[in-house]
Amino acid sequence: MENTKLTDRDFWLNYWESKDNLAFEVTRRYPFITQIESLIKQKKLTSMLEVGGFPGYFSVWVHRHLGVSATLFDYVIHDGILHQLEAANNLPENSIGTIEADLFEYKPVAQFDLAVSNGLIEHFSDTTDIIRRHAAFVRPGGMLFISLPNFQGLNGWFQRTFDPANYAKHNIECMDIAVLRKSCTEAGLTEVDVRYDGRFMLWLENENEQPLWVNAFRKLVWLPLKMLFKIVPIETKLFSPYLVITARV
Repeated sequence: MENTKLTDRDFWLNYWESKDNLAFEVTRRYPFITQIESLIKQKKLTSMLEVGGFPGYFSVWVHRHLGVSATLFDYVIHDGILHQLEAANNLPENSIGTIEADLFEYKPVAQFDLAVSNGLIEHFSDTTDIIRRHAAFVRPGGMLFISLPNFQGLNGWFQRTFDPANYAKHNIECMDIAVLRKSCTEAGLTEVDVRYDGRFMLWLENENEQPLWVNAFRKLVWLPLKMLFKIVPIETKLFSPYLVITARV
């Protein structure tokens, strides 16, 4: 797998400082919180690593609400923003542990009951390798929870048509239940469960840069389908916005 560094630490510090509203109270309505909560309670997990997840929304929620020891791993961690997020969630500074390192160079020195990532593995061509790197942080018998977007359905058509630059940054082939299950098996995982998640959603990363007619067309498609899936709550490859993996290490 190629892992060429195109940015440095200063770039990312400046990038995060340019963003607004990063620190807010994380609630149960935040994506995947209910699934992570259920997994932690069902498996009686007491420690979690959030991989590539800065600012650390999953970490602050599980620590605050479930008492789970949480650590955030990322290439660059802006301490000031993390402390703002802790404060917004009524946590003292340094409640969340941190590991600032390159995932492709770092050798795990501690293991956790659970490793979580969201929107990470689809940016790499070797899906089995990146899953193995997650698993290296987990104690034997622990769990993985990995989520990624589904661009093989209607939302993917929108991405490919109206934001091809962003679409090209993703490994579309891995966004498939059979492919993900095979990669997990090759990585040595057991109790592998891969499923589509979410009833329906359309989004564009560069929505504010799109012509008015594109956003109008997106809403025209989105609104009736949103109403349909409130009545018929099914999750499918064509319409679900995400895929979710859970597996035992």
